[in-house]
Order: sequence, then structure tokens, then C-alpha cells
Amino acid sequence: MLSFDDYVVDVLLRDLVGHDRRPVCFLVYLWLAAEQQNRKGAVEVSYRDLAECIGVSRSSVQAAVSWLIRRELLAVSRGTVTATPCYTVLSPWRETGHSTRGRGH
Repeated sequence: MLSFDDYVVDVLLRDLVGHDRRPVCFLVYLWLAAEQQNRKGAVEVSYRDLAECIGVSRSSVQAAVSWLIRRELLAVSRGTVTATPCYTVLSPWRETGHSTRGRGH
């Protein structure tokens, strides 16, 4: 069973979807967080594959990834410029002392 911090649903959802008006960002964050939890590590996935898994366009995924990196909610690494990106979902609120009780989804 997947488990997410209360913060993801209680705060991040409203922040990304309501305030930033970027619902695809929340979907990308949620999907990558679930995959990272399942794989027990960073997620290597192309924009095309990520878009297909979420059900949105590749350009929407690219924009969402850029926004999540800018918001410091996602880190990306690549072996080379043309390599498939490897994503690590970040949880900066854990460093600020917000609630981290698990919420099963």
C-alpha cells in the first residue's frame, strides 16, 4: 500500500492545483512519488512514457517537470545530455517541521 504525507494532500494539492494553476504538476509529482516508493529509489522514465502513464501530453509533462524542479519538489539527473532522466521526488516540508504522518492511498 502506498503512503503519502498528509502535507501532499492537505497543502501541496491546493498549492499546485489552486494557487499555481498547474494540475499536471500535482499528477506528475504524485505518480513519481508512488513509483519512487514502489521502486525504493529514483525513477528513470522518459517524458513520453511518463505522459502515457498519466494520460497527458508530453509537452505538459515537460512543463510540469520544469516547474517541480523550480519549486524544489523534484531533482533530476542524467548520465549524458541525451540519456533518459532519473527523477528523485523531494519533500522539503519535512525539513520545516510540518506533519509527516502517513496517509495510505
